[in-house]
Parts: sequence; C-alpha cells; structure tokens
Amino acid sequence: MNFEGLDPGLAEYAPAMHSALDPVLDAHLNPSLLQNVELDPEGVALEALPVQESVHIMEGVYSELHSVVAEVGVPVSVSHFDLHEEMLWVGSHGGHATSFFGPALERYSSFQVNGSDDIRQIQSLENGILFLTKNNLKYMARGGLIIFDYLLDENEDMHSLLLTDSSTLLVGGLQNHILEIDLNTVQETQKYAVETPGVTIMRQTNRFFFCGHTSGKVSLRDLRTFKVEHEFDAFSGSLSDFDVHGNLLAACGFSSRLTGLACDRFLKVYDLRMMRAITPLQVHVDPAFLRFIPTYTSRLAIISQSGQCQFCEPTGLANPADIFHVNPVGPLLMTFDVSASKQALAFGDSEGCVHLWTDSPEPSFNPYSRETEFALPCLVDSLPPLDWSQDLLPLSLIPVPLTTDTLLSDWPAANSAPAPRRAPPVDAEILRTMKKVGFIGYAPNPRTRLRNQIPYRLKESDSEFDSFSQVTESPVGREEEPHLHMVSKKYRKVTIKYSKLGLEDFDFKHYNKTLFAGLEPHIPNAYCNCMIQVLYFLEPVRCLIQNHLCQKEFCLACELGFLFHMLDLSRGDPCQGNNFLRAFRTIPEASALGLILADSDEASGKGNLARLIQRWNRFILTQLHQDMQELEIPQAYRGAGGSFCSSGDSVIGQLFSCEMENCSLCRCGSETVRASSTLLFTLSYPDGSKSDKTGKNYDFAQVLKRSICLDQNTQAWCDTCEKYQPTIQTRNIRHLPDILVINCEVNSSKEADFWRMQAEVAFKMAVKKHGGEISKNKEFALADWKELGSPEGVLVCPSIEELKNVWLPFSIRMKMTKNKGLDVCNWTDGDEMQWGPARAEEEHGVCVYDLMATVVHILDSRTGGSLVAHIKVGETYHQRKEGVTHQQWYLFNDFLIEPIDKHEAVQFDMNWKVPAILYYVKRNLNSRYNLNIKNPIEASVLLAEASLARKQRKTHTTFIPLMLNEMPQIGDLVGLDAEFVTLNEEEAELRSDGTKSTIKPSQMSVARITCVRGQGPNEGIPFIDDYISTQEQVVDYLTQYSGIKPGDLDAKISSKHLTTLKSTYLKLRFLIDIGVKFVGHGLQKDFRVINLMVPKDQVLDTVYLFHMPRKRMISLRFLAWYFLDAAVFSSVLAL
Repeated sequence: MNFEGLDPGLAEYAPAMHSALDPVLDAHLNPSLLQNVELDPEGVALEALPVQESVHIMEGVYSELHSVVAEVGVPVSVSHFDLHEEMLWVGSHGGHATSFFGPALERYSSFQVNGSDDIRQIQSLENGILFLTKNNLKYMARGGLIIFDYLLDENEDMHSLLLTDSSTLLVGGLQNHILEIDLNTVQETQKYAVETPGVTIMRQTNRFFFCGHTSGKVSLRDLRTFKVEHEFDAFSGSLSDFDVHGNLLAACGFSSRLTGLACDRFLKVYDLRMMRAITPLQVHVDPAFLRFIPTYTSRLAIISQSGQCQFCEPTGLANPADIFHVNPVGPLLMTFDVSASKQALAFGDSEGCVHLWTDSPEPSFNPYSRETEFALPCLVDSLPPLDWSQDLLPLSLIPVPLTTDTLLSDWPAANSAPAPRRAPPVDAEILRTMKKVGFIGYAPNPRTRLRNQIPYRLKESDSEFDSFSQVTESPVGREEEPHLHMVSKKYRKVTIKYSKLGLEDFDFKHYNKTLFAGLEPHIPNAYCNCMIQVLYFLEPVRCLIQNHLCQKEFCLACELGFLFHMLDLSRGDPCQGNNFLRAFRTIPEASALGLILADSDEASGKGNLARLIQRWNRFILTQLHQDMQELEIPQAYRGAGGSFCSSGDSVIGQLFSCEMENCSLCRCGSETVRASSTLLFTLSYPDGSKSDKTGKNYDFAQVLKRSICLDQNTQAWCDTCEKYQPTIQTRNIRHLPDILVINCEVNSSKEADFWRMQAEVAFKMAVKKHGGEISKNKEFALADWKELGSPEGVLVCPSIEELKNVWLPFSIRMKMTKNKGLDVCNWTDGDEMQWGPARAEEEHGVCVYDLMATVVHILDSRTGGSLVAHIKVGETYHQRKEGVTHQQWYLFNDFLIEPIDKHEAVQFDMNWKVPAILYYVKRNLNSRYNLNIKNPIEASVLLAEASLARKQRKTHTTFIPLMLNEMPQIGDLVGLDAEFVTLNEEEAELRSDGTKSTIKPSQMSVARITCVRGQGPNEGIPFIDDYISTQEQVVDYLTQYSGIKPGDLDAKISSKHLTTLKSTYLKLRFLIDIGVKFVGHGLQKDFRVINLMVPKDQVLDTVYLFHMPRKRMISLRFLAWYFLDAAVFSSVLAL
C-alpha cells in the first residue's frame, strides 16, 4: 500500500481492531433516530502499518490496491465511481469534492462545493457531476466550473437523489415530499407526497422506484404516477441501506430494543416476483452498507463501519471464511461504492482517507470509458533557449526583428498616406451604467467581449447596432443614445431610484405632471397596475366597488375599493397597491392560475406578461362578480327603469356579462341548446396561411364577429346516438353587455403577423381613400398629403404617421337581428352623420361601442418587458381633479402618466408594442346609472371587538375602546403610532466607487397600530392598540425598535389583542373620513406602509413641524428629551 502524502501525524497507528462495535450512525440517517445508541468515545488508535513496496493482486479475489488522502482529518461523506470516465469522486463533511483518475488514484481535480454543509450524494452525468448537499443541488464540470447552482428551500433536508433519465432527477430527504427537477430548464416540475419522516435512499429498476424510509420501511412506487404499489416493513428501528438486483431486494438496518436501537445481523431479503419476504440471511458482521456484485453470481457485499467486509449469496448461508478486513486510518468507514464494472470497491473512512480494493492488477472502473481530458502543459517552459551568438538563428523566433534594412511593409511615402484606425465607440451598456466620480467613470463589465480584445469595424453603419436590444431601463434621467429609436422613451419600463432618504427626494412630478395618481411598481406582482387603472376609470365600476363592504378578511372588491379611494384623494402623488396585492396573493384560484409571480421571475421577465395580464383580466372580473353576488345590491345601483339586474346576478355581471345561446347539432339531426354567459371574449383569428398568401383584408369587426358568434366542428356526446359524434357547435348572442372586454391573444408570431399585415392593408386603403396610391417602399411627404387632401392645400386628412400601424377602430356598431344573428361593423364619425345619434338607434337593437382603453405589452429584452395602458379619461374625472370638462387619452406606465394623441392608443408596432386587452363601452353608459358614492364605513367599527388570539390574557388590557359618547368629531386630535415587521430584506449593491445603491427596498408590513385620545376626560389613553395578524413569512421582527416578538402575531399563541388588517384599516379610514387630525412622528412613512392616503391638512407631523430648511430631520428621541425631559428607548432610529 502506498501512503505517500499522508500527514506525518498519522505515521504510526495500531493494527486494525475488528472486534464488534456498537452501531454507528450512517450518513443517510436522521441523527435523532440513534439517541440511545452508545458509541465508542475513544475510537481507534493510530499506529504504524508496514507499507508494502509492491502489492500482489490475486485474480478474482478483492485486495487493497491503493490508499490516498482526500482531505486530512475531514471524514469522507460519500464516494462515487464516475459512469463515463475512469475516475473516482469523493465528497467530504466539509463540503469539498475531490476526484482521482485511474486505479493509481492520481488526483485530478479538487474544489469546494459548499462552504458549510456536507456532500450527501454524487451523481455523474455526460457533461458534469451533480452534488447534493442539505438544501442545494449543484451541477459542476469535472474541472470545477459551475454549470448551475439550484437552491432548495432553506427548510429542506435532502439526503438522496435518483437520475430517472438523462434530464429528470428525483431529490428526497427528511420531509414529506420528493421533488422532480428538469435538468434542461433547472426548474421544479413535480412534487410527490411521501410519508413522514421522508426518504433517504432511492433505487430504480425497470418496474419500480424503491424508496427507503428512516422508519425502516421500503416502498415500491409506480414509475409513471409515483403511487405506492407495495411496501415492505423491513426493520422495527431504522433502515441503514438496501440494494436491488433482478428479482431480489436485500436490506440491512436497526431493530428496536429496550435500551434503544441495535444493529440487526439478519439481512432482510424479498422476492419481487411474489412480493414477499424469503428466509433472512444471517451474517457475521454488523451490516452498515450492502451492494449486489453480480459478476458470475448474485452475491452480496456486506460492510460494517468497523472495516469488516463479508461476501455471501442472498439465498445461501454466510461463511465466516468469506470475511476480509479493510484497514481504515480512522476508526470508522463512512462510505462504500462499487464501480460499474464490479472490478473495484471504494471505501472512505472518518479520517479523510480513501481505500481502493480490486480483483485484478489492472482494473477498469467502467466497461467502456471515454478518454479523460487533461490540462495542456505549459508551452513557455518547453521553448528551446536561443543562442544569440549563432549567425543562423532564425529571425522568426524573435518577436521584433533586429534589422536595418527596409521592410516589405514600408511603402514609399508617395504611395501611402497615414490613416490610423479610429477607436470603436464605447459599449452603450457601459455608458448607460457609468457612475462618474470627478473626471473618472466607473461601470461594471457587461461581459460582451473577450478580455483585452477590441474588435475593429472597417465600415461603420447604424444597421450594425441592435436597436431593439439596446433599450435603456429608465425613460427619463439618462442620456439618449442616437440609435435607441425603436421603443419610445415614455413606453420604457420605469424604475425608482432610491437614496439615503428612500423615496422622499425622488421627483415623481418629473414623470407625472397631471393630477391623476400613478401606481408604484416595486411591489411583488405589480404587473397588474395598468389593469387597476383601467377598472378605476370605468365610472360605474369605480362607484360600485367603493360602495361595497363585506366581512370577508381577504375580499378583492373591498381592497380594490380602498385603493380607488386613495386614487380619488391623491393629487398627482403615486399610490401603492400593497393591501390589494396582499389579498390577491391569498386567493387560491390566483395561485392555481399561475398569476402569483416569484420575485426573480418578475425581475427577470421570465413570465409571458401578455398571457399573464389576460388571465388576470378574466380572473379579476370573475372574482369581483362572485364577491358582489354575496351581498345585496345597494339601492343606489338600482336602475331608473326597474330592477338593476336579475336575481342571483351581480352588478358586475350586468355591466360585463353577455348572455349567449350555445347550440350543438349532431349529424343525426338532434339539436341541443344551452344558455350561458361570459364576462369577456377572446379574439379568434382567420386561418394564417391563407391571409399571409393572399393578403386578404379583414375588418376588425369581421374578426370580432367571428370570435363572438363562434362556429366550430368538434366531437361531442349525443344523447340520441348515445356516443361521441361529430357535431356543429354555434354560439348566438341573446343580450349584449354594457362593457365589451376583449382579450387579443397575440401570443405567437402568427397572430402578430396577422395584425401587422392587416395594418398595412388598412394603411394602403386609407391612402387610396384620400386620393393617392402608395407603394410598399415609398412614403409621402407632408406636402404630398396636402395636395391629396384638397387643391387648396388644406390638410383635411390624417397625417401619414397617424395612419401607420392602425387596424383597430375607435368605435364599433352592433345590431341584434331577428333570426338571432349579430351584425358587427366598424363605426366612424361619417357613419354617425349618416345614421344619426346612436342613442336613438338602441330602440331597434343597435348599440355603438366606443374604445375606452387598450392594454399593451412592451417588448424589451433589456428589462424583460412591461405592461402599459392607454385610457380615455372621461369628463367626470377631469371635473373632479382639474375642474375642466373634456375627454383626453392618457398613457399610464406605472407612475408615469402623460397625455397622448388618440391615434397613439390604436397604433401597434408589432416589433415592440403588442396589444393584449381592449375595453369598449356603450355610448352614454354613465347616464344609465346613479353614480353617487355612499361611504359604507360606519362608526360601529370603532366599538369594542373580540381578539383573534386564542390565549389572550384578559388582565393584559392596553387600551379602552371608545364609547358612543366619545365618538370623534371633525378637527379632534388623535395620536397615532405604528410598528412594522420586515417581510423581504432590502436588495442593494455596492458600486465600484464605494457608494451604496438600493435596488429594491425592504418590504414592510404593519404589525401594531396605536391611537390615543387627544381630548376629553380620558385624554392620553389609547382607544386602539391592535396587533395585526399576518399569514406571510416574517424575515425580521425588528424587536429592538418595534417591541414585536415572534409569536405576537400568531393567533394560536399570541397574548395580545390580535385583529385583522382589514378591521384596523376600517377604523383608520373612518377617522380620516370624519376629519380628525393625526399627531405623530414620521407619519408619512406610517401611512405609506398602512396603505392610506391622508389629506395634508389632517396631519401634524413632528418630523416636519421641527424641521429647518436644508437641515437634517430631528429624531423623536431628541424631541422627547428637549421638550419633555423624557428618555425614550435609546435604540430608536433618527428619522
């Protein structure tokens, strides 16, 4: 044996001791299972063993060939023979991986896999090695480069993995589920439930998955469904190891004894054909590991942790003569593996040594191994020395030729002119991200070019730039590159720049010069901001939602009404949808539909935003419809002409629902008619192949009619034929909705090409209509348009820019025919002059719909894209906000709001601006409804209420609720303070100049709200002291500042007065609506997190009351000491 390279401290050790040891905990087991097992605390002493200069291997008999040190003193946790190359992989308890090449165990590579956790299993693949630790799966190349690093949940305790095919992996551990991971996409594709405490060993055959449980059971599961087919209760204590070969399953483990767990010397063997146990096999060692070694027979190798190894047949008797001894440097063997060729065995011990046993002098680990790639030798050291005295020395070996003669490249001055190559422009990404400190600029390396190499372009042209992929992130505040022309500046994704003061010094007015309120985008799942704005600017919907109030804790209609109230009160300041999105995340249907995005997916733009917002559109209408059905319709929403809607329906259903009649006609002649309703329609496009070839013109009205009155042939059940038959299914409209909602479903290039081609055809027809022809590659100048418009040069037709990329009409006309048909056509101002006002035609079943909003998906590879809305804001909103009566189209891009021309709302350049949702409303819709808003919040919300906490101490009263005679009046003072907990930590980066930049602020949630009386006999006594129950995971309770401790917000164990956020929110809303004045310190931040909009004349904030211009803010601690001579908690942060 060769022990070169060992620590000198290990040079002397005693002969190996093979006396029976107590069972030692295996790496696959839970440590809590062997609490009563006593281990030898002394271990085994280390003394010298004679090292043979040559090792003689007898053919067919396993003998030790080599021993090497993987990591001195660190126990080996796992070993694995590479299935593709002649390599042995070893993982340690310190998270370090080492590979050895060939039978000589030459060290090939060594690298750190995990800094704290041990490596629990290794699996070799074609292109790399998989390493499993406690809650991390890492795929690395054999040289140590990371291919991917997949982080599991921090609560996971993984122990085993199983490669089911080349791209699918099962990962299990001490939890009640097994994860299925797709190695191509590096995503979790399935989660299978298993019994507690989990699975620590997994095997596979062509019939079953075999799962070994720490409870001592082995379950056999179906390969497709993963359902349990059979189960073997092998051991009463715990399972140590098992293996499967052919029709046999062998297992070893521990049995329960009065004093604890004891190693069972009987191996349990099961026949997989009969699914029953056969005669147990008694062995002469304490089995900890076992493997089938099927060379000539199905023999078993049974290994004990003390180093004893025994070979035996699973159906025969064990012979003591078949025992051989492994001499570990440490006292225990920690791991064991068999090569694919069955010619080599590997053992790892507790002192970091690896022992290789083989049955032949020149073993191979695999039957067919590929060549291993080694690092190239250093070429510099292999160059021959140059003798400068040699006259025949080739000048080509010298970098710079030493000669005075004229070189061939030296052209005469008459035939040449100096023309140095101009330096290429600096990468636009570097300029965009550069931070200047003095005259020096710092920028992160975009990694777009090789190091120390700059390519030179001989011909500079603008076409070489990819203008679509070079879009800047923020629309305002950065210098515009000349080639960034595709995506308009106002349509790009907006981001908030955070400073030391947070949002206080961010200029939102720069993005929004109107008095309408934008919505902040940094909240999780804020992709729906544009749709919230669309619903808000639908006057009947806004009034209906704000009149709604129910008792449900998480009601989307209630939370949307609260948000609409904030948008009403705002005078241009942005609002947050925290509470609405918090309720949205708790709806099970939203999660089932995939509407809840993870932070990483939302930041990187992995989700398809167009599909996502269309699913969200359907979901929100359905959810509001259900929420409204649970309450009686408010009297304010009864129509002037009788009942507002039918029994069992909701007001949302009256506004959006379209009653339909679905007919199914079988070829036998039987017809089935079924009535239904829908809240929106999805566009169904004509056959793309035909339209692409012929360039056929389709009006939008034609496509819309095809989508509403859908005809299709499909297989359906026929009651007459009593079997599935080809049927013709038609859909007829019985009643048109007041608001027509359309999902565009432009989800592929096929639909995008259809929109693009129809816009081109419409453009040519519009040009022809105005008296001119236009070719494919020609554009008209403004003077040409004047000549086409009129001989006098008056511009009476739209400009060429207004006609480009337009296919969508501003108005459509629908008419119900007598034979249950539907006529749909585009409607223009000229048609209105011809047919008369649309209101008069409603008597004949004619309805005219005007475009009110379009939601578009902005394609941007830099930022992952975004969603914006074009909204036609009506007269009532302008009257309320700006005191004028007119209609205007606006662009809503989160907190960026800008007026736009009406043609911009229907122009869709499919390269970057894709339509997603359309909203059409009936003309004079508002006149049909009573739009009065009655505040549904009553004074009873301030009265005493029961706590949610089950263990609340009645003696622990911190407040006295208001009595009926104490109800606050307008102008009363109320002291307010709020405490918060952190749900998500702040994300920040450190710039190269040492300054800190906040990427995403911490997400806070209100945890406690206290209100104190400001007058009356009980002045200074709190009347609200509510702890807010939360179901979301809290990252930091901020106990040193807030006083909130873990458990205070849990209804099961809290002793505080616990309420829901909605209950406390209603109390504060009532106080705001009644007109009280709030007194506190830093109230602006408190109201922001609570999600309240409070008029400035109702706030007395000591932060600003004692603030001098251009000076820092004064802390509450200092104010209390200076004015009240009181020492408040010393750790309170200065605001």
